[in-house]
Amino acid sequence: MTTAPAAADFPVLWPVPTRWADNDHYGHVNNVAYYSFFDTAVNGWLMSATGTDIRELNAVGVVAETSCRFLAQLSFPDELRVGIAVEKLGTSSIVYSLAVFRVAGGPEAGRDDNRDELVAAASGRFVHVYVDSATRRPVPIPPDIRAVVEPLTA
Repeated sequence: MTTAPAAADFPVLWPVPTRWADNDHYGHVNNVAYYSFFDTAVNGWLMSATGTDIRELNAVGVVAETSCRFLAQLSFPDELRVGIAVEKLGTSSIVYSLAVFRVAGGPEAGRDDNRDELVAAASGRFVHVYVDSATRRPVPIPPDIRAVVEPLTA
């Protein structure tokens, strides 16, 4: 068993809220919501970091692979930060290393992203392969995307 990820290992901590609908019948965030947290964080950060609506690029990142290891239970209204780092940067693909952290102390704690107040709830992997918007054939990562992702490589 590997150790839980540390917030300090992630150059980006992107805020993602839990939603009432994320809780399942058992009273905790359902496993499928974690993949949504990953997707929301990566794409939200890419749009913010590039200043571009990535949906309007000639190439789009499609998810080719994803995985998640659950470490601790989450529940609405937990406040989250998704850690984003880059494990591998290829010609047409990006392998992201991700983690979901709960802000300790409830919704009001950690507003300044104090990394000591973040508790690991999950770790994961997310692979984007860039494809031409029209043909869906692999293409090089767009320069705008590469420029912001490159500094996150481990």
